[in-house]
Amino acid sequence: MYSVYVLRNERGQHYIGLSEDAAKRLEQHNTGESKWTKGRGPWSLCWIREGLTLSEARKLENELKSQKGGEGFYRMTGLSRRLSGS
Repeated sequence: MYSVYVLRNERGQHYIGLSEDAAKRLEQHNTGESKWTKGRGPWSLCWIREGLTLSEARKLENELKSQKGGEGFYRMTGLSRRLSGS
């Protein structure tokens, strides 16, 4: 089973991903093993949806990414906006 997760760094930036092991992926993001998040952390897990098939996870990940930064992203995840530096 797969999980779709959202990470947030101290600047309020988000990263959306999917994995079979979200805890291991978080560790990889925070140790610089992931090129997209390297040097932008530390990252913390702020949202996760678990128990998805690969097909469901890819669909949800793409939906979240298409909404990233917009009201749809916050509505879908239930996260609140956090301004940079606050």
